Amino acid sequence: MMDLSDSQIERYARHIMLPQVGGEGQSRLLSASVLVVGAGGLGAPLLLYLAAAGVGRIGIVDDDVVDLSNLQRQVIHQTDGIGVAKVESAAARMRAINPDVVVELHRLRLNRGNIESLIAPYDLVVDGTDNFATRFLLNDACHFGGKTLVSAAMLRFDAQISTFKSHLGDPHPCYRCIFREPPPPGMVPTCSEGGVLGALAGTMGSLQAVEVLKELLGIGDSLSGRLLLYAALETSFRTVKVRRDPDCPLCGTHPTYKDLSHHPF
Repeated sequence: MMDLSDSQIERYARHIMLPQVGGEGQSRLLSASVLVVGAGGLGAPLLLYLAAAGVGRIGIVDDDVVDLSNLQRQVIHQTDGIGVAKVESAAARMRAINPDVVVELHRLRLNRGNIESLIAPYDLVVDGTDNFATRFLLNDACHFGGKTLVSAAMLRFDAQISTFKSHLGDPHPCYRCIFREPPPPGMVPTCSEGGVLGALAGTMGSLQAVEVLKELLGIGDSLSGRLLLYAALETSFRTVKVRRDPDCPLCGTHPTYKDLSHHPF
């Protein structure tokens, strides 16, 4: 167990007083590492809360720069940061919140050639992307790489979140157990095409942060095997049970995907 300094005891006091966390749990967070893919709508609140919580090493993957249209929901970025790389903009805010945290910048776009080496050094991976191709790539790479994946998605006023640990075997499903393959191009619009309520990103990114902290601490009930659906206009949450699909091409009884070669990029 890592010894906490006086300033750390004060900083994390509200964690430490929780019986489920305590000093040992906070030390565990300070020793943990998380890779967040996407510093946009979902990644913005997620990264802020992970840094504030004292997750010791946080990697950020994003190849984009801050644009004026991002600021309606991507609260980690600021107006004077327009044109700055998102990984740099996000890292500056995180370091300002918590100097305990080591922030690692990966300004690139994920592909099947680089993803395995990127996720390998981290304890857990979080999907904050906005496209199906990367979402499926992350799911498959985390399965092969033995990493737990916390994934969320949103569009307009609706969103969903789940945790995937198919590498642990039955009964844990993977993303493909719910959605077998990406939809045809153009069938489902992206947020840039269909719009999204800005505050919805805050809700879902914060939920992702909660699930990440639970997984790192080993507390509470995991979302693995459950898909949480949130309808903002109705203010309703619904949980759908998800079973491991024996016919899943990735994690089923007789998988046909043995590596990442089936991905087009």
